[in-house]
Amino acid sequence: QLQLVESGGGLVQPGGSLRLSCAGSGFTLDDYTIGWFRQAPGKGREGVACISKKDASTHYGDSVKGRFTISRSNAKNTVYLQMNSLKPEDTAKYYCAASASYYGLQPGRYNYWGQGTQVTVSS
Repeated sequence: QLQLVESGGGLVQPGGSLRLSCAGSGFTLDDYTIGWFRQAPGKGREGVACISKKDASTHYGDSVKGRFTISRSNAKNTVYLQMNSLKPEDTAKYYCAASASYYGLQPGRYNYWGQGTQVTVSS
């Protein structure tokens, strides 16, 4: 059974950093594009970053470019999202998702989703 489990969320002050993890079980993450998405209360789901299968190409949403970095550890079957210079507007529930055939930030193109982890940026 294919599962994605996010961890690493929490409360952080503006300007701080967090690293989110997305662990896969029942499948090999390297066979899929893995995306990170976020959803704030009352807003739609926004694409944050994705990493392609095999060659690990990356793509970022405009609001996080230069601040967030997505990476993958094949040994740990885990994808990470390093978030630096966090802002209050980064507050949201963060989800990772997997797609076997799509590379990009459209959430509707992803087939498998985790349950999410909450990130709150506040002083």
